[in-house]
Amino acid sequence: MTLERVRQAYGSVADLYIELFGTSQQVHADDLAFIGRHLSNRSGTVLDLGCGPGHITNYLRSLGVDAQGIDMVPEFIAHARAAYPDGRYQLGSLEKLDVANHSVAGILAWYSLIHLPWQQLGGVLDGFRRVMAPAGTLVVGFFDGDEVGAFDHKVVTAYRWPVEEFSARLARAGFTTVEHRRRPGDGTHRPHAMIAAIAADG
Repeated sequence: MTLERVRQAYGSVADLYIELFGTSQQVHADDLAFIGRHLSNRSGTVLDLGCGPGHITNYLRSLGVDAQGIDMVPEFIAHARAAYPDGRYQLGSLEKLDVANHSVAGILAWYSLIHLPWQQLGGVLDGFRRVMAPAGTLVVGFFDGDEVGAFDHKVVTAYRWPVEEFSARLARAGFTTVEHRRRPGDGTHRPHAMIAAIAADG
């Protein structure tokens, strides 16, 4: 799996994705509450990495957060800039963050890591830690499971992670989990998990 393949896959369904998921009203209220609770008190820039259509970046901005959206799909960035012209949205890659070391107060990676095989996740999390200021907050959303494994996502192959394993991967990258939540599958949606973690000092 390469990020270029992921970019192409999402670009090909961008209009449908925006229609189905492109507003904060289409995000579960518990998810928005979790995101807001951990990122709304950040003093400094918060990056929404893999921001998609920009709706959660805009939600954070509505809470007074200096949030900036970054995504590798041009169609998503174009939509975000048109829909939320007061926001900041730019093309960029999770694997090659063009961001200064220790310069951001927080990162949101909401389902933007789900297409990374386990071999690639560590390097991306190391990149997150590089740009994060001491005591900065990382919030991630992902698919929960009993073991690490791939499945046929509707857009392109994705991966599920046990919360404990994902938390361990965060620890290796220099983050300490402070809260996690799970939501079971309901026949329509797969089991879901979210983690908030703090970057270690130094």
